[in-house]
Amino acid sequence: MALLPEASAEEYIAATRVWLEKAVIGLNLCPFAQAVHTRGLIRWVVSDAVTEAELLADLDGELRHLHTVNAALTDTTLLIHPFVLTDFTEYNAFLDPAEERIAESGFAGEFQLASFHPDYRFAGTEPDDITNHTNRSPCPMLHLLREASVARALKGFAAPETIYEANVATLQKLGHEGWARLGMTRSAAGCPPGRKVI
Repeated sequence: MALLPEASAEEYIAATRVWLEKAVIGLNLCPFAQAVHTRGLIRWVVSDAVTEAELLADLDGELRHLHTVNAALTDTTLLIHPFVLTDFTEYNAFLDPAEERIAESGFAGEFQLASFHPDYRFAGTEPDDITNHTNRSPCPMLHLLREASVARALKGFAAPETIYEANVATLQKLGHEGWARLGMTRSAAGCPPGRKVI
């Protein structure tokens, strides 16, 4: 399998960066995102995996990388995977083996996953429920976070669950039209068309 060409990787990163800046940071969906983004502490990785096994191997590599690098240089990784798990049901089912891989690799308690997908859907919601957009990224993606960094960030929040509640309120107030005005439609900020990997 050929490696993903650098130019195309940049397209996926650019689309994800627009979403991060306009939606995640712009709407304050994650109160901690602006600091790591502004300080350049996010590692942007585009996987050329076309199978779940290949994606798990890439996950292994990124876990090892974060384990060895100083958090002051790289605090978190966005592992974008445009060629595999594009179906949300399959993506959602993959999260359990991904979590198991973290534990099997000895990184339980050190790293955790946050999940994002273009068709993300919370349990009990309809597909067009605007609140699903809190976790709808342009491309399928695994967000690798350091447990220690998460714990430090949450110290300033007496009730961390209010973050999700605030996000729901923000999206409900914004509505689908407001979301589209941000340029967050699939055509404007969606995952670029997939390329066949040989």
